[in-house]
Amino acid sequence: MIKVLPDSVANQIAAGEVIQRPASVIKELIENAVDAGSTSINVLVKDAGRTLIQVTDNGSGMSDTDARLSFERHATSKINSADDLLKLYTFGFRGEALASIASIAETELKTRRHEDETGTQIRINASTLVSQETISCPAGSSFEIRNLFFNVPARRKFLKSDNVELKHIMSEFQRVALCNPHIEFTLASNGTTIYNLPKGNIRQRITGIFGKNTGSNLLSVQVDTSIVKIDGYISKPEQTRKTAGEQFFFANNRFFRSAYFQKAIVNAYDQLIQSGSYPGFFIYLTVEPQNLDVNIHPTKVEIKFSEEQTIWQVLNAAIRETLGKFALAPKIDFDVENPIDIPVLMPNTKIVTPKLNVDETFNPFDNERKNSGFKSEKIDTNWQKIYEGTDVFELEKDETDTLKLFTSPQSLTEKFIQIKDQYIATNSKSGLMIIDQKRAHRRILFEQFLNSTESENDYAQQEVFPKTIELSAMDFVAISERIDDLYKLGFDIRIFGKNTVVVYGLPTSIENIDPENIVKMIIDDLKEETSNIEKKSKERLALTLAKISAIGNKTLNAEEMNDIVGKLLSCKNPNICPEGKPALITITFEEIKTRFLK
Repeated sequence: MIKVLPDSVANQIAAGEVIQRPASVIKELIENAVDAGSTSINVLVKDAGRTLIQVTDNGSGMSDTDARLSFERHATSKINSADDLLKLYTFGFRGEALASIASIAETELKTRRHEDETGTQIRINASTLVSQETISCPAGSSFEIRNLFFNVPARRKFLKSDNVELKHIMSEFQRVALCNPHIEFTLASNGTTIYNLPKGNIRQRITGIFGKNTGSNLLSVQVDTSIVKIDGYISKPEQTRKTAGEQFFFANNRFFRSAYFQKAIVNAYDQLIQSGSYPGFFIYLTVEPQNLDVNIHPTKVEIKFSEEQTIWQVLNAAIRETLGKFALAPKIDFDVENPIDIPVLMPNTKIVTPKLNVDETFNPFDNERKNSGFKSEKIDTNWQKIYEGTDVFELEKDETDTLKLFTSPQSLTEKFIQIKDQYIATNSKSGLMIIDQKRAHRRILFEQFLNSTESENDYAQQEVFPKTIELSAMDFVAISERIDDLYKLGFDIRIFGKNTVVVYGLPTSIENIDPENIVKMIIDDLKEETSNIEKKSKERLALTLAKISAIGNKTLNAEEMNDIVGKLLSCKNPNICPEGKPALITITFEEIKTRFLK
């Protein structure tokens, strides 16, 4: 019953853990190139890596024998014993990457050591050696991976669109490039250069990847303790975004994710940024290798620290210090010319409890009988004076002179109450209708935007001064693929040079919002992949615009409330917002009666 799997099958199983998509291949090959001591690494992809992935470096290269052995499982030059796992300074170490890649693609390697006159070329298809021969080639290594997952069609079928896969490639490329600013990197897709990053320092590398706007709004973080050394940059509070895209942790130059450490940074921004906003950060931790374990996750994106709580406290304090140093957080300065006069408690001072004179018989609602107490036998007509003329509700009296809080059913359709600047309450045939004004407005705008994509008569309202916006390469890819869809929704956005767009016009429904902020909010929402709502392209874009344009917590007058309620009830699906959450609820008269019977 027990069988030993063939190497080809075992390699494909390993590939399922290590190689999830084209970006995984690029990650492994770039990291190997860094470990090989390269000073220049070039990456080229076609069709987002489906057709071709090429990674070329000028590193140490390999001999004929080493080149062949590199494709064997658990063959590595990084470690010799289990003890070496406690002092890792390299990216790769398990020796599974090349064997996994070669098992699911057509693989070619050209490599030469600097001291050798000739190199070697190896071709492997689906773990089967096709050929190995001596050739003339530059020093270093060049891998060509063609037809990824050609022999695993089920895996290939589940790959996303080229744009989505390219974003994953760019993300993996960024992570390696950010922690190796001393290495020159390039990335090209289908003949177009996306990144051309020369050697430099960390700040220059961040600017090269994310643009001048990000690079010019960074605050330096530096602290050195016996437990951890922290270097890097954080964004200014006003530069926060609605997604956590530009957030990077590195431990000993290895990228990792940590919700725990992320909380330390967000906590330091407390009361400086709005809820739901995320600060950008590029944090580099340096610890002793024996104090961390990088081998707890197949893709090595999680790391376990032996002094995790201490590092959290140091990191939090370092961020607070940086924000305070740049006068962005409130702080107390004790070195002032005229310090606060704090009284000193002298010996033998008698402590007396302060006394307050309170008139316990005072009634603020009874001007005539302040000392007689409040009587509830009769409703004071002063209450009517308080509410008369307001837009909350109008009090009326019936024939028996009894005060009523609501008017007759015929006029209730014109009456609305706003609750806490968030909800609109109004009467309905079956009871009390309560509407979430933000969700209602999103539903209204969503259907308007969606309908505009099917209309030929909607045009963008032209801006007096077109806005030129420079974007990061990742953001540029995200927006450029939706230019046509945005135009149908009333946006006149045009490509203008590398990573630059110009906003010529916006939909008439979007008012008083800076075009650059609009574009960035659209990009942030388009880049979110955490949403559990599967939408078609136009629907997703319409939802994004509705979320951007919808009102929030805002005081509305009667006319505005009437407009929202009327438009909501005219929608195809007024009960829920585009994200599937309730936009209105109705509390029936029976429910109200039941509550009063308790």
